[in-house]
Amino acid sequence: MGLSGASLAIDAGNSKTDVALVGADGRVLGTARGGGFQPPVVGVGPAVDVLAPLVASVLAQGGGEGPVAHVSAYLANADLPVEESALEAEITGRGWAGSVTVANDTFALLRAGLPDGAEPRGVAVVCGAGINGVGLGRDGATARFPSVGRISGDWGGGGHLADEALWSAARAEDGRGGPSALARALPAHFGLTTMAELIEALHLRRLPDHRRYELTPVLFAVAAQGDAVARSIVERQADEVVLLAAVALERLELLGEETRVVLGGGVLAARHPLLHERVVRLLAERAPKAVAHVVTAPPVLGAALSALDHAGAPVAAYARLRETWT
Repeated sequence: MGLSGASLAIDAGNSKTDVALVGADGRVLGTARGGGFQPPVVGVGPAVDVLAPLVASVLAQGGGEGPVAHVSAYLANADLPVEESALEAEITGRGWAGSVTVANDTFALLRAGLPDGAEPRGVAVVCGAGINGVGLGRDGATARFPSVGRISGDWGGGGHLADEALWSAARAEDGRGGPSALARALPAHFGLTTMAELIEALHLRRLPDHRRYELTPVLFAVAAQGDAVARSIVERQADEVVLLAAVALERLELLGEETRVVLGGGVLAARHPLLHERVVRLLAERAPKAVAHVVTAPPVLGAALSALDHAGAPVAAYARLRETWT
């Protein structure tokens, strides 16, 4: 049995993937969550294989087998146009829908933060595990960054902040850097006493590498207590967020008009006062007409809204859909 008019909305991140089946009237007919989406690590085909059981699950919840009308897929690691094309071809080949749209997952954040029923125009910066920025301007103009790490000029994101905290704490303890409470707080998080112990535990894998991400909230807590070294790291993160937004606005020639700047991802959505207030202040200086807007709804909402855009859904459908996740 088919699912006439329904669409698949996919938000695939590094650590988790959300899939939703959405009716043309804005009703959510099924949802499923799975693991991370990492085509650079496993390859395009195996990465899309992760989506298959989630798609099957939501189709079953919707009472059909597919294909549906459209797939709206916003994917982590779809950082370059060539990667988007390869992923679009792979998903199209699965036969899940009559048409497929693939874009980087930062565009899902942007869509979630923009008004419905108008030409999409604005900028989004995501700061979660990593950092990225995108923008949409007049007549479909796009601004984006490769966002593949240090080789593409990136600075920041939760993983990077944790590493910066470790670097600064190590130097604070051994004398190569200025004193910082990070040298005590980071080891203490793991029940250790010194940075030397923490360095050994990480180096010898007694602490799994992924656990260093736990140190990002510790960094913010130490910064909030006034530690100069920790504060400098958080302030640098705010600077980078504003830089991404301002450059995207400039590229799209939107600096001169009121434009929404959507902020999201775990680091920005947490609204840490030191980070958030500095972002708002610097954005007002660099782009006086920009309007900061924090999105805390799950990014799959943006994928689902995009699916409604593709279907030409009525206004009521957007309201119904947003109510589901907000």
